[in-house]
Amino acid sequence: MSSNFFAMVNRMKLIDRWALMNNTSKENIAEHSHSVAVIAHALALIGNKKFSKNYNCERAALLALYHDTTEVITGDMPTPVKYYNEEIKNVYRDIEHIAGERLLAMLPSEFKEDYTPFFEHQPEDQQLWALVKAADKISALIKCIEENRTGNREFEKALEAQQEKIDNIDLDEVRYFKETFLESYYLTLDEHTK
Repeated sequence: MSSNFFAMVNRMKLIDRWALMNNTSKENIAEHSHSVAVIAHALALIGNKKFSKNYNCERAALLALYHDTTEVITGDMPTPVKYYNEEIKNVYRDIEHIAGERLLAMLPSEFKEDYTPFFEHQPEDQQLWALVKAADKISALIKCIEENRTGNREFEKALEAQQEKIDNIDLDEVRYFKETFLESYYLTLDEHTK
């Protein structure tokens, strides 16, 4: 029996983000998911080392790596549309759930249980999903910073909105990441290597 699951996951590189915005550098959901996985792993590690938490760092990274996989079926819904109102938000959540079920159905049965938590949030992963959500927002902020640094005025308002979102996340790990690591994203390569 042939399985299409990984071939579909591989298509993440074909789904562009920020479709309504004029980008100086394209970003697809595979690149974004990698960024979110790196940041989620860092947030979990920060939580463990600095705030005596007991996060599973590797699991946080894995959840983040798959967090947008359903978009190979749904496409990337622009944020202003996706969150326009509660009705649209709920309908889109249902569509994402169906897309997740379709992807899981592509797996051989003996692997479905292993991949289900990536598409259906499990109660035991609740804290990790909070880190993934925060990492997703940080990754979006980094994209806005990068675009803004190139002089792309298209991202000015998005940059302000993302900064405000990060400021409103009530997690010690996020505050630490912001204070310790975020400023460096505003620097040039020469400034990084001084």
